[in-house]
Order: sequence, then C-alpha cells, then structure tokens
Amino acid sequence: MNYYNVKFSQSYLFFLFILTFLSCKQGTKPDVSTIKLDLKIERFDQNLYQGKSKDLEQISTQLHKKYGVFYEDYMHKMVGNYDYSDTQILSTLYNDQAYEDLNHEKDSVFSNLAPIEKELTQAFKYIKYYYPKAQIPRFISFISGFAVQTPIGNDYMGIGLDMFLGKDSKFYPAIVESVPQYLSKRFAPQYIVPRVTETYAREELFTERDEDRTLLAKMIHNGKILYFMDQVLADEVPDSVKIGYTEKQLKWCQTYEANIWGYYLENDLLFQTDYQKIQVLISEGPFTPGLGQKNESAPKLGIWTGWQIVRKYMKENPSVTLQQLMAEKDPQKILQASKYKPK
Repeated sequence: MNYYNVKFSQSYLFFLFILTFLSCKQGTKPDVSTIKLDLKIERFDQNLYQGKSKDLEQISTQLHKKYGVFYEDYMHKMVGNYDYSDTQILSTLYNDQAYEDLNHEKDSVFSNLAPIEKELTQAFKYIKYYYPKAQIPRFISFISGFAVQTPIGNDYMGIGLDMFLGKDSKFYPAIVESVPQYLSKRFAPQYIVPRVTETYAREELFTERDEDRTLLAKMIHNGKILYFMDQVLADEVPDSVKIGYTEKQLKWCQTYEANIWGYYLENDLLFQTDYQKIQVLISEGPFTPGLGQKNESAPKLGIWTGWQIVRKYMKENPSVTLQQLMAEKDPQKILQASKYKPK
C-alpha cells in the first residue's frame, strides 16, 4: 500500500464526516553555492484558516485564484469530493471543531517553516546541480485530517503538515490507534524534506518501469532512489530516516546482511517475478515474515539490500556518474559490477 503519495486515486471525506482522529556519509558533496534557488513553502494552511470569518464565496474565489489546481485537488480529492460545492466544503471545515483544534496544534509545531525551507532549498540545489533541467514545483503546505502526506499534482508538491506533527503531538496517540506504528513513527518534522525528496525522485525523475518485474530489478530501482537521496540530502540525515527504519532495524540489517543475501540466493529469489513472493521483501510492514526471530527483522529488506548493492557499485566504479547510474537500465549489470558479496 502506497500510503503517502501521490497522484490522487480516491477522495477523502475526513472533515465532512468528522471522523475520530484517529549512516553512512557519502563523501564530499559538490559546491552548489552558485546555484540561485530560494525555495518558499506557500502557507495554504494559514490562508485557508484566515478565511474562516470571511464570505465563503469570496474566500473560495481568492483561494482558487492563488492556488489554482492545488485548491481544486484539496477541496475535491483530499477533504471532500465532487458531490459537494466548494462553499459547502468550506462551511463544513469552518464549523468543525476538529479542524479548529488541528490548526492550533499544527501552528504550535510549525509556526515558522524557514528551517524546513532552508533544508529543502539545499536539497533541490543538489538536484539542480545533477539535473539542471529538472522542473521545481511549487511547495504548498496544508492539513487534511491525516489523509495525505506528500501529494504531487500539476505543478505543485503538497506538504501535509498534520502528517509530521511528531510523537509529542496531542493527536499522536489517536493516530497510532488508526495508523500502523511502523508508519506513524515517521510522522515527525525531521521526515519532511526526506519524504518530499523521495516522492519527487520517484514520481518526477525516476519512475519505475513496468518491465522491471524481477525482485532484483525492484531492489536496484529502489536502491538507486535511496542512493540519489544520499547525494542530495544533508549528510546529517541518518540512513534510518531515509529508509524509514528504527535504529534497531537498521542495526539488524547491518548485523545480518550476509544472512539476508544468503536467503535470497538459497531461495532463488533474485529473478523471481511472482509479485506475491516479491512483495513481502519490498513492501512496508512492521517486519519481514520468515526472517529473524521474534519478529525482530526489518521490513522491506529487498529495498535495503538494493541500496547496499548500489552503494557498492558506485564505490567499485568511481568513474560512473550519478546521472549514468540513474540511467542504467540493466540491474544485473549493476549487481555484477558491484562485486556485492557481504560476509
């Protein structure tokens, strides 16, 4: 289940029905100081709340003019659907105590987005360094009642601030009751830039090919995404945050890396195309069934292993550029040239 992202496929009615609330350093990075970029996050969340005391038709017109497609998507794909008019949805939001409470909580955590804007700017400077023609979207913050985290639409990337409030939020206990903890533990501010970067990479730069159906192909594709994140995120961002592991899970992978690799080989999994057999090794979850004792294994082990293969490949082949790596379509070539044989 792709919980966080992206191109909208369903409508969310959270507010309409007032539901219960629920390290690896990668070396010296290039100098990007000459790249002119100063990203700002547009505060739709604040602009929407500020319209609470205004005429509904007026505020709807103003928001639509300023935010365009994002406003339409927000109203009809995140907090409402096309069965309701914009003013009906606005009226429901403004009269919902849950919306009021969530706004206050969000403001207590995110009164100032300047530190996030600075971190986001630096990450996208690196992206522009490697991919000068990359189109930088508008970044727009919002709350949706825990429905969407980092949606991508036509010319924008949304940042659902309510999905990053952190474990100290008064809403966090209720969230844990309705969202698996292996997901909800990542609903913290330090995950914003890594998740935005990952979503942008996956959806805008390096979409997965339909023909890449083997476990190895999926391992390498995901490994390349994480290696790309290594290159564009700050060195201080830990591997655990990039992949969404706990420190304990990351340590487990490092300790049993050779055993994990042996498991793939012994069970002839690398070229397996049966998705039912593959998905357990690449999907989100609390652990990986069949590996480790007492459910202590890390989840999505195929993705983690793919990351290590790609890192080893780039170490063994220093003349290969990031662009060449990301363009390489032969996962077996990367595996062989990586000389990956953990002990």
